[in-house]
Amino acid sequence: MNAQAAPVLDERMTKPRLMDRLIVRPEIGALIGAVVVFLFFSVVTERFLTAPGVATWLDDSATLGIMAVAVAMLMIGGEFDLSAGVMTASTALVTAIFATSVGLNVWLAMLLSLVFALTVGAINGMLVMRTGLPSFIITLGMFLALQGLNLGVTKLVTGTVQVSGIATADGYESAGYFLASTINMFGTEFRVSILWWIAFTAAAAWILVRSKPGNWIFAVGGSALSARAVGVPLVRTKIALFMTTAFAGWLVGNINILRFTTVQANQGIGLELQFIIGAVIGGCLLTGGFGSAVGAAIGALIFGMARQGIVFAGWDSDWFMLFLGVMLLAAVLVNNVLRRRAERVRR
Repeated sequence: MNAQAAPVLDERMTKPRLMDRLIVRPEIGALIGAVVVFLFFSVVTERFLTAPGVATWLDDSATLGIMAVAVAMLMIGGEFDLSAGVMTASTALVTAIFATSVGLNVWLAMLLSLVFALTVGAINGMLVMRTGLPSFIITLGMFLALQGLNLGVTKLVTGTVQVSGIATADGYESAGYFLASTINMFGTEFRVSILWWIAFTAAAAWILVRSKPGNWIFAVGGSALSARAVGVPLVRTKIALFMTTAFAGWLVGNINILRFTTVQANQGIGLELQFIIGAVIGGCLLTGGFGSAVGAAIGALIFGMARQGIVFAGWDSDWFMLFLGVMLLAAVLVNNVLRRRAERVRR
């Protein structure tokens, strides 16, 4: 009597292998890179793993991480925002000018700067969608406009290129406690901005992975025409992404002004490239449709660990730019490989 043949299982019903499940995660490359950087600087410098050392590189990563996550969401949606760096200075200046020169309560000044930021973000999004021009060009123009506005208005109001004195304004203590205070842990002061970074990353990750707008973001980044054809609100989604980047710029700008109590009109220039690099190291493709909020946060963490690790090791800080260039090139290559592997696994 012949043995009964074993039933053939449908491959769609089999459980994916662990390696296949890891490959489809955009942040896996960044996570591996973060472990390598962490272990390297833990070995070459004693200060890196001390509580003050950890507080330093987490603080360095926090504000960069908030912006990198927002920029990552925009890049997944297929767009760029070159005005993101200057936005952090613009919102800080708006808050500081209204609180010091106009005499408003800091909370009201922050609300006005939030309205300003969201308006600029909406303008960026509407111009990109209405004109059909690349977001690179539109936001480059906004970058130049904000840079000129920062310098011109600051000189007009204060006669200098900086605004200071917010520490004496009404509402500063409560606002500072909310955005720029410290938390004592392990005998070391950790900045509350680290918690804002974690919270912002968690919210962005949930939106991207668990919500309908998250599906829209991946859809418009993968193929805008196909997304529109299946009913995705293309215009609304992209405008919301630009406004999200502007909101992150407002958050970081106000964290900075409340912490340092002064802001220069030329701050933020060049930071937009760091935000993009953090997002790319974290798994985002420059072509859109692929990336991760958690990966962008890890990319910012790598950034902070490397920058402070080099300082702790006593090396010339110029080596950081070499590290950044190598990491960027490696991330682009790894992300492309992971994207192709992920597409094969999903088939």
